[in-house]
Amino acid sequence: MKERVAIVGAGLTGSLLACFLARRGLPVTLYERRPDPRVAQVERGRSINLAISERGLDALRRIGLVDEVMRDALPMKGRMIHPVEGPLDFQQYSATQDRAINSISRGALNNALLDAAAAAPGVEIRFEHRLVELDSQAGSMIFETPAGKVEATADVVLGADGAGSAVRGQLLAEGAVSEDVDFLDYGYKELSIPAVDGEFALDPGALHIWPRGTSMMIALPNPDRSFTCTLFWPTGSFDALADAGAIEAHFRSQYPDLLPLAPSLVADYQYNPVGVLGTVHTSPWQAHGRTALIGDAAHAIVPFYGQGANCAFEDVVELDRCLDDTAGTWARALPLFEHRRRENTEAIAEMALANFVEMRDKVASPVFRLGKRIEHALERALPGRYVSRYELVSFSTTPYAEVRARVHRQHQALAASLLLSAGVLGAALRVLRRRR
Repeated sequence: MKERVAIVGAGLTGSLLACFLARRGLPVTLYERRPDPRVAQVERGRSINLAISERGLDALRRIGLVDEVMRDALPMKGRMIHPVEGPLDFQQYSATQDRAINSISRGALNNALLDAAAAAPGVEIRFEHRLVELDSQAGSMIFETPAGKVEATADVVLGADGAGSAVRGQLLAEGAVSEDVDFLDYGYKELSIPAVDGEFALDPGALHIWPRGTSMMIALPNPDRSFTCTLFWPTGSFDALADAGAIEAHFRSQYPDLLPLAPSLVADYQYNPVGVLGTVHTSPWQAHGRTALIGDAAHAIVPFYGQGANCAFEDVVELDRCLDDTAGTWARALPLFEHRRRENTEAIAEMALANFVEMRDKVASPVFRLGKRIEHALERALPGRYVSRYELVSFSTTPYAEVRARVHRQHQALAASLLLSAGVLGAALRVLRRRR
């Protein structure tokens, strides 16, 4: 008899996971605390778009959903830097011009995955079920629903319920896992730029960045030709703009080109919530070989590499691979999954924090721009031998830990070459001086 699997969380990761497990012929029940998002309104303040790249696309290809999802995707081939003064600066992501990350609607992607899960044989989806109790050893659960408390059991329980995971909370209460949350001293607030006469107000082929040192704003295009902007600022700074006049004055000073494009900016700023940012470290990710965490529930990261969903989707692919490699034995597959993925998720967590500093502080620097031009020149001159970190993270499925190690080796080799070249040049100059 096949194991009954309960997945808690019907967001992106849980819905994708249900599709993968259904392909294995497993009976799956997908529980979600919210109403069905296909008929209910999205929570205000929740990010409405995300960037999906090769790792996420690879997972979608495996369930035959990539063409549907990509139909409304907006490819972004680089960053568009908005200085306080002066011209815009486009910085291409890849040395080749045909590669792009893709801005897609979070809601549309979730709905497509839910539709695919609902259509899969053996999958049942139960909305408005909030997990309040879990016995991880017995696989028993209690959910709060509009009709009262409901009990359920499963042979395997998988927590795919995000950074604020209720499953992780229950495992913590049992003493089955420990967690460490590194909060970033930055929050975020979402703003919007509507379409102008039915067209994009900014170039839709780029991820727009307003780097300001202590603060930063980004904007991603949406299929309805609007842009979703996200302002990142030290957490206590948001309250400093106490009224409409202060808000307008700040944006006129720091983001002068945005103000005329965002007629609802003051209202968005006043009423949209401030989100928190942090990195979640959990250990272990599984208990008793039958209850486990996956995606953000196990290892949430900050969003500055656009890899949150991509990394979680890659988790699903790896868990499926581990089930193959253990003949479908969950008690072996879950520890193997953690063993294979932990180093990689720690690597992308580290790289995401580093990319925040790059986006906030460095992208507007002439030295940074020169470095990127040199990097792309090296990629073209040494194809396959020199590959940038961004290229490996966003346009390949090379394991994140391998990316980190390879880039470190490349930087060491490049530094050694530059030192050698400088030494040769210095020796040549000394010889020339002696001959004079």
